Amino acid sequence: MRALCLYLLSFSSPETEFLSYCLCKSAMEDTSRTQTSIIMRRSIYTFLKNYHYFTTIAALLAFPYALSVLLSQFFVPFSPLLPAIHTHLRAIFMAAEFPPSSNFFTVLSFKISQTISSSIFALPFTLSFFLLSKASIIHLLKHTNPNSPSSFSSISSLYRPLFSTFICNFFVLLAANSTAFSLLFLGYHFVNGFGFSLSPDWLAFTSAAGAVVYSMILANAIIVCNLALVSSGMENSGGYLAILRACVLIKGRTLSALALAVPGNLALAAIEALFHYRVVVRAYGYRSGGDFSGFWMALEGVLIAYLYSIFVVLDTVVSSMFFKSCKTGSLVDREGRYCYRIEIVAEKDGNAYVKLKNIEEFP
Repeated sequence: MRALCLYLLSFSSPETEFLSYCLCKSAMEDTSRTQTSIIMRRSIYTFLKNYHYFTTIAALLAFPYALSVLLSQFFVPFSPLLPAIHTHLRAIFMAAEFPPSSNFFTVLSFKISQTISSSIFALPFTLSFFLLSKASIIHLLKHTNPNSPSSFSSISSLYRPLFSTFICNFFVLLAANSTAFSLLFLGYHFVNGFGFSLSPDWLAFTSAAGAVVYSMILANAIIVCNLALVSSGMENSGGYLAILRACVLIKGRTLSALALAVPGNLALAAIEALFHYRVVVRAYGYRSGGDFSGFWMALEGVLIAYLYSIFVVLDTVVSSMFFKSCKTGSLVDREGRYCYRIEIVAEKDGNAYVKLKNIEEFP
């Protein structure tokens, strides 16, 4: 397929150029799908190869975080934090003159309020157990053939770069949400200037376009943040440099990253829905005077939380395999290129003395 594309590009007619573009695009999409399936199979193989370690040490470290996320469904609806955040978001949307009759902005403000409240509730466990679990997985997968389990000292050595990257990820997500709201604000007022604000079709179009724009921006930001966490552990360098490194590595691989991230997030959302149906709803029924077995419900909740922690571990394994694939791809892209850097060593009598370094001599 690649040889056929190069052969067609040797002709200059518009028809052959268009055909070669279609063939090259199809080949790139096939390659992307192939790489995604290879990374997924490799991740599952790595998980099964180190099954005992991932299901004991890594999963138990992630268990308190998973339990806090699931238990937030109990406490967040009754906490005063949720209505306070929701009221402030509604005030911001009203100040931006977003259409109050749009269901999209109503649902969006409520879901963001729920997410922020749940994140605040689980924040102590996120900064401790969640990052330690990721550190244990990343340390095991740093080598090509992971065999020996990680010690606590080696895991704790990766905690600091992961922590600094997690703090920077918070500002990246905040900037992504601000950018999305700014684009929605500009788009709304741009179209509103033509006098379409009272049309029901315009409201439906605004809701659909806003959902697509917000989802695309937030999905790309989350992918970069997850890859930055893995990068900070693999390279032992956290902070904003890990985020910049993730942005460079993910260039041209966004579709593969989305294809790898969607199954894990869908699984986690399904487990949260299962916990809500099997535990939260039954607990509310007990408060209303229904039949209730506290021990079995608590045991079922613990098992669901453990299942949630298993998928958190598997998601980290997939992200680590994707990072290794990106690193390998970036090294392959550099083959056949001569990369140099010119440094000014000194300047005397108007003459500059320079020094030429190749890529192997870069710091």
